[in-house]
Parts: sequence; structure tokens; C-alpha cells
Amino acid sequence: MSEDTAADQRAPKAAEFSEADGLATVRLNTPGLTRRVKEELLDALRRAAESTTARAVLLLGSDKAFCVGQDLGEHARILEEEPQDALGTVREHYNRIVLALEDIQVPVVVGIGGACVGAGLGFALAGDVRVAARRAKFGTAFTGIGLASDSGLAYRLVTALGQARAMELMLLSTVFGAERALELGLVTEVVDDDAWAERARETALQLASGPTGAFVAAKREVRAAAQGGRELPELLEEEADLQNQLGQTADHVGAVRAFLNKEKPAFTGG
Repeated sequence: MSEDTAADQRAPKAAEFSEADGLATVRLNTPGLTRRVKEELLDALRRAAESTTARAVLLLGSDKAFCVGQDLGEHARILEEEPQDALGTVREHYNRIVLALEDIQVPVVVGIGGACVGAGLGFALAGDVRVAARRAKFGTAFTGIGLASDSGLAYRLVTALGQARAMELMLLSTVFGAERALELGLVTEVVDDDAWAERARETALQLASGPTGAFVAAKREVRAAAQGGRELPELLEEEADLQNQLGQTADHVGAVRAFLNKEKPAFTGG
């Protein structure tokens, strides 16, 4: 065993997975993405996607930062030692992380406590609901170091903001705050700096106690509409199929009964 491998095994986990009360939590403890961090994050996200009991997923960073993208110290070393392989990480890690997030069918809540830039912004926008601290800062960052974006960032920005605004953020690499992110629609809610993690968890638990089948179907519908390339009649047919399936679930039948009885529905995810 090499000294580097032994040190990695002794080091705290850079990304952790846990699950309780129908909520899978992925916590990113290290904001800069070294190879080890990316591999641990990918493993944790895959565990979340493969869970058969999680009804929502919570993705968190630290108070200091959600994720600041590639660790440039490691990147500089690889550029020096193996320049031909320096950007192989895009296919090997970043693409796989984004696809692992895409594979999560239940709602994904992202808690953003600090800096969220570069690939970190791409990862955050791959979630469904984003709760940010007031101190959080956002930026695309890539062109500032002579690169175009990865992590699906251009796709997410165009989908969320349109071509003109996405182009502005990509080319100018402007850093902006949480309130601006809220104004643009890139985050769902901005809360006090000491409340972001708990608020994100509350939101995730709320979703975890909701009609899971309906949430999964809603994500499927929104994704299909956002990707484009499909005609309205096809989308309408898919909606009809999904509604027929959901109409047979205990959650739907129970919710209708609760509404008629003026009661609060209790969703089981079935």
C-alpha cells in the first residue's frame, strides 16, 4: 500500500451517505474537488439513487462552501505531470456525478451554506429545490481559468434562464449573491446564515413525507418538457399514462378521501 493510499484511508470521508426517516443525506465535507472527493461523492450519490426506501434526498455542503469545483492545486500538479490526461476527469468523474444526480427519481433538496461555483453550481442546479444562506456566493468561474463549462452547467443555465442570461453568466464569470440567485430563480429560498442547513433538512423531510409516486412523476414530466424535442401530443399522452398509474395508488385514493372528510392526508409513498 502506498503512503498516499494509506493517508486517504485514514482521512475523514470527504463525502458521506446516510439514511433515516425516508430521507437519504449526502454531505460533501470538502468543497474542493480532488480525485478522492469526486470518487466519494459519486459513490454517495449512487447509493442515494439506488436506495429503495429513500423518499427524498438532501445534498449538503459545509458552512464555508457547498462546492467550489475542481481543486486547482491538484489540477496544476496533473497539468505538470500528465498534461494529456489533465481533463480526463470530466468524463471519468464530473459526467458520472451529474448522471448519478439525474438518476435520483425522488425529490433532491440542495442546501447551500457558502460558495457555490463552477462544477459546484452545476451540481446544485441538478437538484430540484435549493435553499441558500444569505452569505452564499455563486458563479460560473470556468472562463476565468480559460475553460468552457462542464457538469452540465450550460444546459442547466439555458434551461433555467434562457440563452441570453446564460451567456452573460458564462462569459462574464460574474460572482453574485444569494438574493440575486433568488431573483434569477436559481435558488428556491434564501434564509439566515445560521438556518440554511436546518431549513434544507425541513424541506427535504416535508418532501419525504409526501406523495412519492406523484413527485417522481412530476419530475419526469418537468424533465421531459425542459429537454424539448417532443411534440405536445406525445407529452399529453405521457401525462395521461402517469395519471392513470397514480390514480390507482393508495396515496391518491387516501388523499381524495381525506379532502372530502376535511382531513389532512397522510401519504405513505404507495
